[in-house]
Amino acid sequence: MTVVALLSVAPVIEDSMASEVAAAVDALDDFDVAYETNPMGTVIEADDIDTIFAAAGAAHKAVDADRVSTVLKIDDKRAHELRAREKVDAVEDELGRDPKKER
Repeated sequence: MTVVALLSVAPVIEDSMASEVAAAVDALDDFDVAYETNPMGTVIEADDIDTIFAAAGAAHKAVDADRVSTVLKIDDKRAHELRAREKVDAVEDELGRDPKKER
C-alpha cells in the first residue's frame, strides 16, 4: 500500500518563513518517506499511514515559532497501490501534455 499526503507546515509570522519551512522539510529525512516540495506544501509518500502521521508530526514540531499552522491531506487508496507520480501521469495522459502553463 502507498499512502500519499499533502503536508503544509508554516509558522504564523510576518517575515519570511523559508528557514522554518526548511526545518520542517528537513525533519522528513528521519523517516522512510519520499517527498517533493512545491510552493504550496510538500507531497509525501509512505508505505503506511502511521509513517505519514509520524513524519508530519516531526515536521510540525521542527518549526520554532510561537504559533504553527499545519495542514495534512491524506489519500489512502487501499484497493491498489498508486504512487503520486502515477496520479500526475494519469492527468497528463488525459490532457495529452504536461499540466503546466508558462506565464
